[in-house]
Amino acid sequence: MKPQLNAQLQSQLDHIRNFFSTHYPSVRLYLVGGAVRDMVMGREVYDLDIECYGIGEEAFHEAMERLGAKGVGRSFFVYKWGDIDLSLPRTERKVGRGHRGFEVRLAHDTKEASRRRDFTMNALMLDLQTGEIVDHWGGLEDIRRRRIRVVDPATFVEDSLRVLRAMQFCARLRFRVERKSRDLMCKMDLDDLTPERIFREFEKMFEAPHLHYGLFAMADLGIDKRVLFVAIGPADFRRMARHMVRARKCADPHMRPYLFLYILACDLHLNAGKLCERIHTPNLYKKILGYQKCVPSRMTDRFLGALALRHPLRQWLGIYADSAAERAKRLGIYQERFDPGIRPADLLEEGYTGRALGEELKARIRREVRRRFSKEVV
Repeated sequence: MKPQLNAQLQSQLDHIRNFFSTHYPSVRLYLVGGAVRDMVMGREVYDLDIECYGIGEEAFHEAMERLGAKGVGRSFFVYKWGDIDLSLPRTERKVGRGHRGFEVRLAHDTKEASRRRDFTMNALMLDLQTGEIVDHWGGLEDIRRRRIRVVDPATFVEDSLRVLRAMQFCARLRFRVERKSRDLMCKMDLDDLTPERIFREFEKMFEAPHLHYGLFAMADLGIDKRVLFVAIGPADFRRMARHMVRARKCADPHMRPYLFLYILACDLHLNAGKLCERIHTPNLYKKILGYQKCVPSRMTDRFLGALALRHPLRQWLGIYADSAAERAKRLGIYQERFDPGIRPADLLEEGYTGRALGEELKARIRREVRRRFSKEVV
């Protein structure tokens, strides 16, 4: 198999291969991790992880210095050069609490090194000399069957973040978690996760194209109850899944990261701000979700017009519902806000001041919304 990369990444990979073939010809280079998975699936690759076999620790550090690579995790034998991470094959053993409490040792062969991976699809390796895929754990078959399966249950449980990784992979790849792996993850304690790590995985899901797969995994793995403190039943899932599929097709690209929490909050009648706090989102999430209106049970043109006073309806997260996008375009409020044409300066000239000015301004705007959007379509 030959990697299909963009020009910049291909150039960087060629440089790395030439560097080792010239100065360290006995070293074998293996592409590892998600890049190999994405290549197998025909997905675009943005960065690469390479493990270097047949070189000792001191010689590797010297080679990295000679290459001009930057050490980003020297205790884990990891360096970065351009968009490529280079490392020695390693094993990891949990010795303390948190994601830093691991003892790291060099691995002796590809199977031992790949055992530390979370899922079989991420344990694939590509021999950069022969172009052959090394698959010790059945990852190719799992990709074919679109399932997420744990490599080694004994080591998997040492990092609870992997449960959230399974969730976001489901949303990104349209995969399901294999039953035994699911049972294992449901038993894992998630209380040791830091706020930053929790949000990072949710953020990846929010950007993913298959939100309903992430929703299913979130409920199936018990993340809904253990992290968000909500319970998603079968009927809730079916309703929200339909909305997420429709919403993903309609939403403005800049608004898509907020869709998941919006639908969760609206369909379960929850406070979006509280959900943001539970997964530690940046304040921008609270700000944007705070002014979003839920889809009403009866959507009128007047409702859409009033909503468009604040922002064009392409920025409304509920635009997927009841042909709202088509209606907003017909009403001229999809791309642009609705301007009622009423200015405070005009009211000042009429003698309104202070509180009376504010109340009259609101009243006239309401009347203009009623006049402009008098025809109500359900």
